[in-house]
Amino acid sequence: MKAVFLSAVFLLLIAPTIAQKSFSELTIPANYQATSIARSDALQAIVDKTARDVIADKHLEPDQLGITLIDLRDPQHLTSGDYRGGERFYPASVVKLFYLAAIERRLEDKQATDTPELERGIHDMIVSSSNEATQYILDVITGTSSGAELPPKEFETWQYKRNVVNRWYSAMGYANINVDQKTFCEDAYGIEQQSRGYQGNNRNALTTNATARLLSEIVLGRINTPQRTAAMMTLLSRDWSKPSTDVDDQPTGFTGRMLIERKLVGTRLWSKAGWTSAERHDAAYLETPDGLKFVLVVFTHGHANDREIIPAVGGKILDALKR
Repeated sequence: MKAVFLSAVFLLLIAPTIAQKSFSELTIPANYQATSIARSDALQAIVDKTARDVIADKHLEPDQLGITLIDLRDPQHLTSGDYRGGERFYPASVVKLFYLAAIERRLEDKQATDTPELERGIHDMIVSSSNEATQYILDVITGTSSGAELPPKEFETWQYKRNVVNRWYSAMGYANINVDQKTFCEDAYGIEQQSRGYQGNNRNALTTNATARLLSEIVLGRINTPQRTAAMMTLLSRDWSKPSTDVDDQPTGFTGRMLIERKLVGTRLWSKAGWTSAERHDAAYLETPDGLKFVLVVFTHGHANDREIIPAVGGKILDALKR
């Protein structure tokens, strides 16, 4: 009995070490190079005018809006313009785009097991924007799980594992973002609140620049294999032509609303929207019949119930690009 007791104590003592050794970092894709995006005076002028007009028309404060536009017509020479593109916003469900890329990396490296349940979770995280599915996917990516608060040393190990997604994006040159928190319909509790710093000091944060870059790298097949990025694009595809009574419907309630209002038949849309009681965002990629291909990311704060801001930005950008 004494030997059994000592063995149990020994296992408890070495368990954190075993867990740390079995933990794997996310790997950078083979031959990956950070996407080069050059500032375009023409695109910058379009974004600046759009921001000025929308701020005036919708009575926004200057810091309540962020916009990034990237022209993808020449994949080898991407150009962009932005308004407050490097400023942090709480990203709401747009963060799920970052978790999508991370879980696909785990699958490609065989660091996660592809099962029907995992596929269901990935689908619901992106297509339905399910917070519960996102919680599950982040657990799979990081090897952590929700539960009671932990003592400092144990929490340090837990938080290190949870931060694996941040380290991955940082290694690829993404800056000024925080992507290590679950999304909730109500609030975080226990260790999730401990991870947030109790006062929300460690909440998720994204910039429109970082979001536009990731969406561009998915579109261009650079963040993973062609097969994996094609699967991501399938999940992000939005059929905005189907009527919906849901004002927060991802295909029709955000950038897609502009396409409906203008009856832009033939324009294709891929996107990931996010909204809370304070934020309303959309990260969209559009292809028009006349050859335009562009990523447009719009973040707003303090005007979550104004469903006209994002379509207004999209419309002004589209008009200017067509000219």
